[in-house]
Amino acid sequence: MGRSPGDPVRVVVVDDHALVREGICELLTQHPDLEVVGVASSVAGATTVIEAESPQVALVDFRLGDGSGLDVLAATQRGTTPVRVLIVSAFDDPAYVTEAVTRGASGYLLKTATSDELAGAVRAVAAGAIVLDQSLVHLLSHPALRTDPPPLAGFTTRELQVLTCLASGWTNRRTAEELGLNVRTVEGYVTELLGKLGVGSRTEAALWAARHGVAPASGSPDG
Repeated sequence: MGRSPGDPVRVVVVDDHALVREGICELLTQHPDLEVVGVASSVAGATTVIEAESPQVALVDFRLGDGSGLDVLAATQRGTTPVRVLIVSAFDDPAYVTEAVTRGASGYLLKTATSDELAGAVRAVAAGAIVLDQSLVHLLSHPALRTDPPPLAGFTTRELQVLTCLASGWTNRRTAEELGLNVRTVEGYVTELLGKLGVGSRTEAALWAARHGVAPASGSPDG
């Protein structure tokens, strides 16, 4: 089911703890541009409700009673309904984040997020952006988890600017607007960056950037 401009973002919530699931739903109802169209407590239930309700975004816990959020992610990739999966977890383990992103999740948010942070993450993911909890970005950029020194010498100034935007989860359109470039030009830079980094997705590029200390942009990158 397509989404027309002005329609609320359709969301499915998947968590095996009823209180958490109900709490997330209650938080989302405070935002009229977001609509919870289904809930599930298991991998099997998530697959069924996603196929039935065609959400744009699925908020999925990392650990579920009959599997994990990664199993839900894999099922959506095999299914016929395109949906962006945002992992919402209590675990700030870098290994979990890396695995989720590598397998194609659109981001990883902690359950300590506020209502506004959660709503903003849903909107961003629905728009095609990448979301990594800022505390996780800090954790992933810890010197113990980085290559030392960061292998950034092979990148041009403009490539590093685009990579910084990727680390911020910005879409190609926003990156183009902030850097004063054509969207197609940004798309070209992103393709080149993915090749240089040896990764297959924008989310993996953002994770690489976090691991190597490329700070997310707080405004417009210099240049």
